[in-house]
Amino acid sequence: MDKKAKEKIIFDTPSAILVTDEGAPEIYPPHWHNAAEFTVAIKDGCKYRVNDVLYELKKGDIMLVWPQQIHETVRIQRGSALFIQFPSVIIENNLDLISISRFLYEINHIKASEEPELSAFIASKLSEIREHHRSASPLAETRCKLCIYEILLKLGEYALSKSKNEALFNSIGSPSWHYIHAACRYITDNSAENLTQTEVAGHIGLSTFYFSKLFKQHMHMSFPAYLSNIRVKTAASLLLDENLSVTECAFRAGFQSTTAFNKIFHEITGYSPRDYRKMYKK
Repeated sequence: MDKKAKEKIIFDTPSAILVTDEGAPEIYPPHWHNAAEFTVAIKDGCKYRVNDVLYELKKGDIMLVWPQQIHETVRIQRGSALFIQFPSVIIENNLDLISISRFLYEINHIKASEEPELSAFIASKLSEIREHHRSASPLAETRCKLCIYEILLKLGEYALSKSKNEALFNSIGSPSWHYIHAACRYITDNSAENLTQTEVAGHIGLSTFYFSKLFKQHMHMSFPAYLSNIRVKTAASLLLDENLSVTECAFRAGFQSTTAFNKIFHEITGYSPRDYRKMYKK
């Protein structure tokens, strides 16, 4: 664990997006960061590991690493991949994406052989981002972000249209979905407080029983599980600040005890908070 190194993502100016192709490291040890990282394989043989799952990419395949997912570059040849990194705030500032993030974050590998249109679309947009990034246009950052949102929109539609999410896809835009949308916003804004299901239900004008049923129907998880995921995500960000103790991170994220925090954090990430923090230390 101690050998796993910190990767510092320092976004350049004026663009808040990093683009790498020829300079991509051929090997990079397990690490995590708050940035999202999207890769297109230009040649066969790129090997990555995300959340302990090994992926070997063929030409045209897409690799998606979402914020705070542990990943590793096992082996790539120089010039065989193009990848971009962008701040998690691009996702977190969009409630549509936050509402379906659980489904988005389950998608790490898109095979060109199975999803040719989607993989080709993402590859073209990544290439377009590279061109905008290299340009001297005063609106280069905006153009890059538009491309990223186009990718995220396609991925969102793809995630929701998969068979296991068909019920959720069909419910988008329904009156009940608007309740859940409002609930997700309220939960995100108040997750650090001692938030209860009754409070959220009251805020959006539903009974606790009906809200609980509706939330699980739409989100495929219970309210407590969703809240725990939000808090763990917040805690992971706080762990970057070494001036804060693990206990301080737990309480600032909304956990009421360190015992509960350690247990839930490990269940969701597979690591203890201290080991997760070590991933950012050399």
